Formats: sequence, structure tokens, C-alpha cells
Amino acid sequence: MEFLTEYHLLGLVIGIATFLIIGLFHPIVVKAEYYWGTGCWWIFLVLGIGGIAWSLLTDNVLIAALAGVFAFSSFWTIKELFEQQERVRKGWFPANPKRRTKQVCRTEEEKR
Repeated sequence: MEFLTEYHLLGLVIGIATFLIIGLFHPIVVKAEYYWGTGCWWIFLVLGIGGIAWSLLTDNVLIAALAGVFAFSSFWTIKELFEQQERVRKGWFPANPKRRTKQVCRTEEEKR
């Protein structure tokens, strides 16, 4: 940690780690919606709350920042799960044939 602060690299490390955390959550959203649907949203809520707690309870700036990024990426994943469900409904992503989903009536305009 002293090395990072001495050479002013802390911001760069936080930026790179943030990029990787956010990038990691994209495939997680796709896979979670495919296998479990939107019913797993509460897992990301719990992860987000845990990340906030972790961020508040640590004295290390790097850990606190990354825990905060993880927490709010988890919260954002909840929104993305429901948007992913809509993307699957539109046919942009494959639906899991083994999972039964509610069929939503679509208007004639949406079918085109």
C-alpha cells in the first residue's frame, strides 16, 4: 500500500480494478438470468449490502473503494437482471429452454 501511495498509483489501481469488477458483472448478469431468471435479484441485494458493510468497516482506502464499487455494481446488477429479461423476451439473447417462464401477451406492434 505504501508503494501505491508513494508513487501515486492508488487511483490507477482503483480505476483498473473498477473496470474489471464492472466487466465481470456483465457475464454474471447474462448467466444469472439464463439459469435463474430474475428471482435471484435478492442475492445481489445481499452482496451489495455486504459490500457496503465491508467498505465501512475497513480502514484501508483501497479495500474500502473496491468494496464500494463491488457493492454498487451488485445493486446495478439487480436493474440489469430485469433489463436482461426484457432483452431475452425481445430475442436478443437466448432463453433457457429448461426454465419455464411466464408468457407475456404482446401487442401486434411488438410482434413485428
